[in-house]
Amino acid sequence: PDAPPYLWRDPQDPRHLMGANADLLTQAAGELGIKVEFLYGGKRSQALEEVRTGRMDLLADAPLNAAQLEALDYIYPPIVQNEIMVWTRHDHNVPFNAVSELQGYPGAMSEKTRLTPSFDALARENLTLERLPALTPAFQKLALGEVDYVLAGRYAGLVMVQTLGLSKDLTAQPLPVDTPGFYLALSFNSACNEPWLRGQLAKKMTESAASGLAGDVIRHNLELWKAQLLQPASASAPNK
Repeated sequence: PDAPPYLWRDPQDPRHLMGANADLLTQAAGELGIKVEFLYGGKRSQALEEVRTGRMDLLADAPLNAAQLEALDYIYPPIVQNEIMVWTRHDHNVPFNAVSELQGYPGAMSEKTRLTPSFDALARENLTLERLPALTPAFQKLALGEVDYVLAGRYAGLVMVQTLGLSKDLTAQPLPVDTPGFYLALSFNSACNEPWLRGQLAKKMTESAASGLAGDVIRHNLELWKAQLLQPASASAPNK
């Protein structure tokens, strides 16, 4: 996965994952007397196969996907929800708060940004949307006037705009256009997958959402990610 501040590879230890999802689940599992290790399982398809087969026990950032209900138990509510915002230049004066308002305008997004299946299908059918390898080139295109908007998560977009020095030039429209959830999903083939554990994890996710803890943890990981982005490449390289 590459979805900071929620979950991303630790640059000092690329075998492991870090982020708000990992912190929230570590705390929840710790309160249940369980130790969880967050390992990088490869690309999304590879990680899914690792969990489907039971070689790994759970996915920590699973999008809700009906096709996977035969292999995974999703824990509800989601660990967090990612608000997908429409980012524009400050001088933009046309409302951009719905797919219908984006039609006819060129846009961009990172191919790593996950959308809900329904919104993704709507976007592919109705929008002129260039999917780029990462957020940085998408925001650079927006700043240069090559596209009129970028679809990006509220927090990821905020950090990218700040680190690129574009805070005075770019802004998010007030309303999210999509709110995909990041779910904890347990493999049917995991020895850990028991009704008691699923119930306890659902309780912990509910408590986390109600207490505001998730927001605090997200903000903490935003600062960590921002600090990593601002480090020289040599300083953030993994230890050998």
